[in-house]
Amino acid sequence: MEKNSKIYVAGHRGLVGSAIVRKLKSEGYANIIVRKSNELDLKNQTQVDEFFSAEKPEYIFLAAAKVGGIHANNIYPAEFIYENLMIQNNVIHQSYVNKVKKLLFLGSSCIYPKFAPQPMKEDDLLTGMLEPTNEPYAIAKISGIEMCWAYNRQYGTDFIPVMPTNLYGPGDNFDLENAHVLPALIRKFHEAMLSKDDSVTVWGTGTPKREFLYVDDLADACVFVMKKDTSEYKLDRPLFNIGTGSDISILELAELVKKAIGFKGVILFDSSKPDGTPRKLMDVSKINNLGWQSSNSLEKGIEKTYAWFIENQSEIRIDGLAKSQKKASA
Repeated sequence: MEKNSKIYVAGHRGLVGSAIVRKLKSEGYANIIVRKSNELDLKNQTQVDEFFSAEKPEYIFLAAAKVGGIHANNIYPAEFIYENLMIQNNVIHQSYVNKVKKLLFLGSSCIYPKFAPQPMKEDDLLTGMLEPTNEPYAIAKISGIEMCWAYNRQYGTDFIPVMPTNLYGPGDNFDLENAHVLPALIRKFHEAMLSKDDSVTVWGTGTPKREFLYVDDLADACVFVMKKDTSEYKLDRPLFNIGTGSDISILELAELVKKAIGFKGVILFDSSKPDGTPRKLMDVSKINNLGWQSSNSLEKGIEKTYAWFIENQSEIRIDGLAKSQKKASA
């Protein structure tokens, strides 16, 4: 991938896509193509066909997706499977048709079975039942992986699926209805501190363990893999887990967020709410052996994310935060 290569980042305004754009620009890549969703609907086959025919991108980071936490996955399962399948099908197929040199497909750790051995290896894919709360999303992402492999096998393409662990960082979604656990905790503790509440209630029992990766570390890994010579690993069925290789309980995570924000109250847990998968830790030895490792500790990443949250409150998708702040300052 040369500095003047034509690079399309699909989903450039999302958490992952925006981090990839930041990383590419920091390394001097200047020929980056982006489109807003109102300019290019990736679910629309005709629009995607016309875009590829006109732009002819050489490299693609497929970070566009419909994403959300347990609540969103439970409420909108049809949207999660339909929208993700449509986006993937259109972009991957047109990448083949228009002879894209290399495509990086962003998946999710939820592709692995609910009770997969820990840490989860790439070979654990399709070895057991999925977590029911996000099964439609997981099946869509598994289909994307299989599609990359099928095109590699049949057409000799260079389509690489990578599976990030739980992500967080600048550009995250802090809406309590749709957010993942870490940004949701940041918002909850922040509002509780402003309102001088005595406690914060967290979904579930606090016992599940999760791995968290700062999104700029993921972007670094994605560019690293994109630049790697694919002759170094199996071409037709490549798959790389991307994470830190360590996890933490939701209780411990809540304590870290509480400390970073400076909330003085107590943490309560609502056990009537779902926990999700008991544990999701990625085996990252494969990408580590290629020469990549994460660099931001969880504590450091939370501090950076909270600082970004404070700085960008007026633009963040968090209904009701301004109202809460106004009430707290009254």
